[in-house]
Amino acid sequence: MSPGKITPCLWFDTQAEEAANFYVSIFPNSKILRIQRYPEAGTEVHGKPAGSVMVVDFSLDGQEFTALNGGPQFKFDEAISFQVPCADQKELDYFWSKLTSDGGEEGPCGWAKDKFGLSWQVAPARLLEMWSDPDPAKRERVMTQMLKMKKLDIAPLERAFAG
Repeated sequence: MSPGKITPCLWFDTQAEEAANFYVSIFPNSKILRIQRYPEAGTEVHGKPAGSVMVVDFSLDGQEFTALNGGPQFKFDEAISFQVPCADQKELDYFWSKLTSDGGEEGPCGWAKDKFGLSWQVAPARLLEMWSDPDPAKRERVMTQMLKMKKLDIAPLERAFAG
């Protein structure tokens, strides 16, 4: 953990290393930073075997994360998600297919869950500009179009925005 930075900590049962490797394989400029293992001390509290993975620190395109093998007590839900702004449809399709692969789930309006249950918002970066336009009719048309989609398709959103 780097001092002075906010680092999201993702709680897993036992899949922290698998998840970190999965995420690092998807995002460019990403890497595993360090792996810490459970010591003998505290096994009566944490219940994890000594030497098993406790924490994996990793970086996704410059953003640091921590993955913790904390046990089955907590699960991910949609209250927390990570946004992936995409430059074009090819990039959006890439991230969508990778994040929903191998047991992930497609959700509405560009939301997806990966195979670990973590929620992602995969959307065109341009969508923020559309939402910020001063013309409410444009924003309304974009919203109407987006509500029909799971994976976002940029071309129909652009057509809706243009009117």
